[in-house]
Amino acid sequence: MMDIWSWICEPPNNDDWGESDPHPPLAFTMASSEEGDSSSTRSIQLKAERTMGSDSEVCITFTISFQGFQSSPLWVSDPCSLSSEQPFLPLVLQLLQETISRSPAMPNTICPRSQLQKLKPEPISWIIESHSPESFSSFFNLVLLTRLFWLCSWDAPSEIGSFYFQYLLGPNIEALTFKQVPVLRTFLVSIGVDTELCFMRTLGYMLTKWIILSELSVGLKTLITPLKGQQQHLGFSYATEAHGFWTLKGYAPVNAMKLLHSSDQKSQFPATGAKGSLLRYALAHQQLEAVIQLEYTIGFHDGYIQVNARVDNLRFHVARLGFSKKNDEMDDFLNEKHFPSRIRVWVGPEVGSTYVSGLTLGRSTNNGENEVETQRILKGRFGKYSKDSSHVKARARVSMKNKMKNWRWDQDAEGNAAVFDAVLCDNVTGHEIATWKSFDQNSNGSSHGFQHRYYGANRPFTKAGGLVFAGDDYGEGVGWRLNRDMEGSVLKWRIGGEVWLSYWPNNVRSSYVETRCVEWCDEVDLPLIPPGK
Repeated sequence: MMDIWSWICEPPNNDDWGESDPHPPLAFTMASSEEGDSSSTRSIQLKAERTMGSDSEVCITFTISFQGFQSSPLWVSDPCSLSSEQPFLPLVLQLLQETISRSPAMPNTICPRSQLQKLKPEPISWIIESHSPESFSSFFNLVLLTRLFWLCSWDAPSEIGSFYFQYLLGPNIEALTFKQVPVLRTFLVSIGVDTELCFMRTLGYMLTKWIILSELSVGLKTLITPLKGQQQHLGFSYATEAHGFWTLKGYAPVNAMKLLHSSDQKSQFPATGAKGSLLRYALAHQQLEAVIQLEYTIGFHDGYIQVNARVDNLRFHVARLGFSKKNDEMDDFLNEKHFPSRIRVWVGPEVGSTYVSGLTLGRSTNNGENEVETQRILKGRFGKYSKDSSHVKARARVSMKNKMKNWRWDQDAEGNAAVFDAVLCDNVTGHEIATWKSFDQNSNGSSHGFQHRYYGANRPFTKAGGLVFAGDDYGEGVGWRLNRDMEGSVLKWRIGGEVWLSYWPNNVRSSYVETRCVEWCDEVDLPLIPPGK
């Protein structure tokens, strides 16, 4: 794993740097390949050069160079003054600002990138100060790799882009699993939700390109081996506790989610004709963004402590990781997207806890009732049989009314953890959407009741294709009774979520369907501190 931050934070003394003017730059080689002899060596280097700023202050300027390519340095940093208390804070701010400014644009967004203010230096300065160079190093690697993605794949010749994916991103793919970047959680909490979305969509776009290239096997052999076993972890989630809320946020590129089933199991990213390829391309460039927010209260009683929790807000959005639309002909395909088909949320004490004496759920299993209407018409024959005699036939008609909703809510328990489960059902057949593996279209191209699912008064999603559950949808809460001797403690409470995304054709004629799944889990604080203490 690279340790560029330690190299940056330990610049050489003036004597070691040399006395020539200008001083020769020092280089950190981030990736290199040798093909036979030294003359064919190619590398990506971060170079540091000492310069003089205003008032004769000593500064360092960093450049990114590509050795062995027909290319001059494509990136130069702002000068970093060595006399400053945090001399390399401007470098971190510049990399982050340039990364966020390249975030994929969302159509019809109410917060375009042009309106985002520049990052404030105070949160980034505090993060640098409060973390050791060793722990901050992984976060800096992530930021630099992301900035290099835009530089190598967009601003540089194609051969540099291929070199970046194969020799730099490939060997350091663990930096994108987020399990190795604990500072990222602190960073996201500090910068605000608008900038957080831009940063995470940039990472999602980068990961999407990485996965597509590995699945297509475009000659980048080193991409495939590191990806196995890690693709399902190329996402990020974190949980917080504040003001009576437990909040879990999760991000996952759709093609990094576990594929449960599809109508084409032969390949995860097949290319079947121009329209089929365009559809798969559109479906791959999407990211699930989830917010799971639970409200909790604590009551202190004689002999026990009562902890209650209820669903406050569950928000799920499938963002399109793309830029400007190309033409009207492609709009229908580019606007195709996955939709949530099942949501599973759980919350409860840490595994193995002995201080919980009881769990109470707030909803009974719903046994649906059918309204049956029976109509009978009886007709008989009067008098003796003759051609002129009146007669009737007996006939019975039975009709059934069944009221169904798109979403069915359930509660369950696993140990002392309460489970909230929401399942999307076809309101005509009652089938669970997440379990359907295929369907047949009729001659008109329609498929059950889920085409044009973002229109109409009874649509199960928002107009933008998202999903929101609030307390009025599922207001019943759950409760735990704890031992009174836990008063004054700050316990660890676990919160998790599992989300199924399905795809059915919406505005295009296709028989392709699939369902994917992602799971997140984290810990939040439960402060058992009485008011006034």
